[in-house]
Amino acid sequence: MAIFEDDHPPMTTSIGRSTADDIWVQGYNLADELMGEVDFGSVFYLLITGRLPTPGEARIFNAVLVALADHGLTPTALAARLTYTGAPDSIQGAVAAGVLGAGSVFLGVFEDAGRVLTAAGPTEASSDADLDRLAAAVVEEHRARGARIPGLGHPFHKNGDPRTARLLAMAREHDVLGPHTRLMLRVQERATSPSGKPLALNAGGACGALLCDLGIDTAVLRGVAVVSRAAGVVGHLAEEARAPMGRTLWYMAEREATYQARR
Repeated sequence: MAIFEDDHPPMTTSIGRSTADDIWVQGYNLADELMGEVDFGSVFYLLITGRLPTPGEARIFNAVLVALADHGLTPTALAARLTYTGAPDSIQGAVAAGVLGAGSVFLGVFEDAGRVLTAAGPTEASSDADLDRLAAAVVEEHRARGARIPGLGHPFHKNGDPRTARLLAMAREHDVLGPHTRLMLRVQERATSPSGKPLALNAGGACGALLCDLGIDTAVLRGVAVVSRAAGVVGHLAEEARAPMGRTLWYMAEREATYQARR
C-alpha cells in the first residue's frame, strides 16, 4: 500500500501546510506567490518573522546576508576544504565543518551584540538623552567586568570595517535605522580598547543591531549568521572541486607539526 493515498489530508507544520496541489509557507503559496516573485532573503525573513519585509527592510536584510558570506581565508574555508579532501562524497559534512569552523567568535557577534543592545532596552520612543544614558551604562558595565563589548573592534580592519559604513548608509537611506543601531553607535563613541584607542564598529555589531531593528528575535540572530556564512563555505567547496588545495594544506600542516615523546 502506498504511504500517501490520493485523499491524504494536508500535512501541516507550525509555519506551513502542504496539500496535494499546493505548498503554503506562512500563509503564502510557495509556487505561485513566492518563487520567482521575491528573493531568497525575503523568504528567509518571512520564515523567521511571519511576514514579508518592506522593500527597505528587504534591502537591509539581504545586505546583512551578503556582509558575512565570505571574508578572507578564515577557519571557515580551511575546515571546509580539509573535510572535503577527506570525504569528497559528503559535501554536507564539509559544509557543517566549515560553518562550525567559524565558531562563536565569528558567528556569535550577531547574537552577542543583539543581546547586549536588547537588554539595554532602547525603544522607538527613546530620546537622544535616553540613548546616551543607556550607552554610558553599557560601557561602564563592561568596563567594570573587564569584558569586551561585542561588535566593536576588528583584528584586520583596524581603521574601520568597510562593510559597516555601507550598511549604515543603506539603513539611513531606507529609514530603517532604529533604536538598537542608534544605541550601538553611541556605545561605539564611548568605548575604547584597553590601551585607550577608539574601537570601530565592525560589521558583526552593525548587523546584529540592524537585525534587532528589523524585528529579528535575538534567539535566532546566530542562525542568520550561519546561513550567510554557509554561502561562502559552499563557494570555497566549489573552488576546491575545481582546483583542489586541501591535500596541500594537510601536508603543510603535517610537515610543520612537532610531535613530543610521551612522558
